[in-house]
Amino acid sequence: IKNNVIIESNCTIGPNVFISENVLISSNSSISNCIIGDNTVIKSGAVIGSEGFGFEINTKKRIRHLGNVLIGKNCYVGANTSIDRAVLESTIISDNSHLDNLIQIAHNVKIGNHAVIAGQVGIAGSTSIGNYVKIGGQAGISGHLSIGDNVTIAAKSGVTKNIENNQIVAGFPAIDIKKWKKNIIKLNK
Repeated sequence: IKNNVIIESNCTIGPNVFISENVLISSNSSISNCIIGDNTVIKSGAVIGSEGFGFEINTKKRIRHLGNVLIGKNCYVGANTSIDRAVLESTIISDNSHLDNLIQIAHNVKIGNHAVIAGQVGIAGSTSIGNYVKIGGQAGISGHLSIGDNVTIAAKSGVTKNIENNQIVAGFPAIDIKKWKKNIIKLNK
């Protein structure tokens, strides 16, 4: 634990944790298997670095997670957000990314720089998200996808396919927002 770190009451700092300077960890948070960058804020009730939801499909035997979580500099992790450790490598939240309350980030997810993710978003395992991505509240992203840079995902969208750079998508399944709006207008006529 480096200089100027504030850890509020009832937190659990487990094994394999490195906390950089000027970090605030609010009450009732649980952190293990994690490296936290400078000037990061983690709000109350966050669970970072616990095992993800992984098992062998036929036997239902749990897959051990041996990786960690890397949280970059100047990040914000909202209350009751859960970030699972990777199976072998790292679940990554890159510099200057801001996560709202009640977000689930599964194992092996990689989120680029300057991401803004609203509350109740769920991101399934091994999904890669680019830089400057905005994700609206209650959106869901399936696993093993690639989301490009400068992508905006509207609230309540369900992303089931890769998204190229500079796209704005909405709906379920998520499609280009202009096409989605036309479909909604047709549906309501």
